[in-house]
Amino acid sequence: MSSRSITRIAALGLAAAGLATAAAAVPASAAAKPIPRSPIVFGAIQYDSPGKDDRSQRSLNNEWVTVTNTSRGTVNLKGWTLADRSHHTYTFHNLRLAAHQSVRVHTGIGRDTGRDVYQDRRDYVWNNSGDTATLRDNRGHIITAKSWGRH
Repeated sequence: MSSRSITRIAALGLAAAGLATAAAAVPASAAAKPIPRSPIVFGAIQYDSPGKDDRSQRSLNNEWVTVTNTSRGTVNLKGWTLADRSHHTYTFHNLRLAAHQSVRVHTGIGRDTGRDVYQDRRDYVWNNSGDTATLRDNRGHIITAKSWGRH
């Protein structure tokens, strides 16, 4: 084999390796795109219902989480979920949160409105000594989480 043939084979090998490296780098750079920050955030959370914990509807509904839309546009929360660390999960139905508006998610039973929705539970969800509220979009991506107390 001539030195010219060896040089060609070596050059082809290096070119193939370079193409393989470049091809492998494309998906990695595409996957590295940052996820845009969501305009949906938690506002105030009342995890310790004021007064005696007697499981009355009044007491249960005084335990709530506020979800706020900080954007200038409406956000459809249909299929989004709110859960605690023990996986008690509330799913939003047909709720469109207008620009700069908030909705309170109460633990107990009540009639849903544009400003207040109810989990229809007969027991408390949020642990006073420590818990985490997690909001996920309809694809299961964590949008925001907020913790309090001991973990």
